[in-house]
Amino acid sequence: MPIRLDIKKKLSVSSERVKSVDIHPTESWALAALYSGNVTIWDYESGSNVKTFEVSELPVRCAKFITRKQWIVCSSDDMRIRVYNYNTMEKIKDFEGHSDYIRYVEVHPSLPYFLTSSDDMTIKLWDWDRGFDCTQFFEGHSHYVMMVRFNPKDTNTFASASLDRSIKVWGLGSPVPHYTLEGHERGVNCIDYYPSGDKPYILSGADDRTVKIWDYQTKSIVHSLDGHSHNICSVMFHPKLPLICSASEDGTVRLWQSTTYRAETTLNYGMERAWALAATRETTKLAIGFDEGCVVIELGSDDPVVSMDGTGKVVWAKNNEIQTTTVRGLAGAVDDEDALPDGERLPVIPRDLGACELYPQAIKHNCNGRFIAVCGDGEYIIYTAQALRNKAFGQAIDFVWSATGTGDYAIRESTNRVKFFKNFKESRAIKPATASADALFGGHLLGVKGGDSAVLFYDWDSGEFVRKIDVAPKEI
Repeated sequence: MPIRLDIKKKLSVSSERVKSVDIHPTESWALAALYSGNVTIWDYESGSNVKTFEVSELPVRCAKFITRKQWIVCSSDDMRIRVYNYNTMEKIKDFEGHSDYIRYVEVHPSLPYFLTSSDDMTIKLWDWDRGFDCTQFFEGHSHYVMMVRFNPKDTNTFASASLDRSIKVWGLGSPVPHYTLEGHERGVNCIDYYPSGDKPYILSGADDRTVKIWDYQTKSIVHSLDGHSHNICSVMFHPKLPLICSASEDGTVRLWQSTTYRAETTLNYGMERAWALAATRETTKLAIGFDEGCVVIELGSDDPVVSMDGTGKVVWAKNNEIQTTTVRGLAGAVDDEDALPDGERLPVIPRDLGACELYPQAIKHNCNGRFIAVCGDGEYIIYTAQALRNKAFGQAIDFVWSATGTGDYAIRESTNRVKFFKNFKESRAIKPATASADALFGGHLLGVKGGDSAVLFYDWDSGEFVRKIDVAPKEI
């Protein structure tokens, strides 16, 4: 089933060709490296230009945030690497990096390092705590090295993509690669690692117009994605959503489900070739760099997927992980001197319940808090709230609980079919008396939102029609 994410355009700005994009993890900023030699920070909430750095007379091919230092690091076609403080705009460092164009800069997630890869066929490691000394040098590719990426699961290793058609995996401390992945028929432009530790996958995109998923433990191709009609310039496992994103010189960005590899959607903003992608694990935003400018979109919503029962137990989803805590008694009584004031953050201790098989887009407790329904991907799964044990599942566009029966709920199968369940077993199906059933509302009666701006109410036990109210509600 498709994930059905709403896609909202947050920012669309025209500029010279954008060769690289990055998103700030906490500010609403997108960083764009331009072919004109400038680097620009855009605020994607307000649409304003926050800052522009005139870096070089020649194209800037890559620019990245180093947020823990409040820096940006950028590489340009004069073979130089420049570091700026993005608050004061002061230039921190300006030095020659390679003997040919520098294609990519990759910042280490925790150590004071960044890697650069170049058309001189080498990769270099720079240590800013040692005055930006080149502390390691990696050789082994026989053509331009287009991209390097650290492995988030083991940050002492990294992978590189090259026009010699190979992907090589290296370790910090060894100047030669650990191993090579071969399978693309033309040069490899881009790579990415699976963001969490449960799959040993590398993603790659190449001039053979395919996106490949590799298992770096078995060193084999898991899957190959076809669909682009030109070279692929950037690929990504979205760090927050179960999506693979790919950008191509055919002008499109394609989104695929990262578990089933099903094509989700194709985006085309008419801004010519797509060169770069960026996202963060903090938001569902995706930045895209094109020939004619920069676009930032929001995939789905950043609203939390959460439910609280009547006793103060809270369950929420963090990607596919389900976590729980209790807020009961944390705030203190109203007349208690130590009571937390209104608006204060509660000091909760989350507990992992486990992983959910689908991507959660809604979580709902039943009437007594013993069960939770997790909905997403056009499916639902009912779990026990304490131990996340599977109780029931099925396909549905909508799911609602009854306000009384422990295992009583209803699902919307389509726009003209609603099913009732009693004690987790199907009891009846109805065709609501409306042209289109657009949503369901749970409670003491079952509410069906009609396409004709009305709500129809049905009795849970008999399934009989109770009454119709002419109103178009968001929630009941």
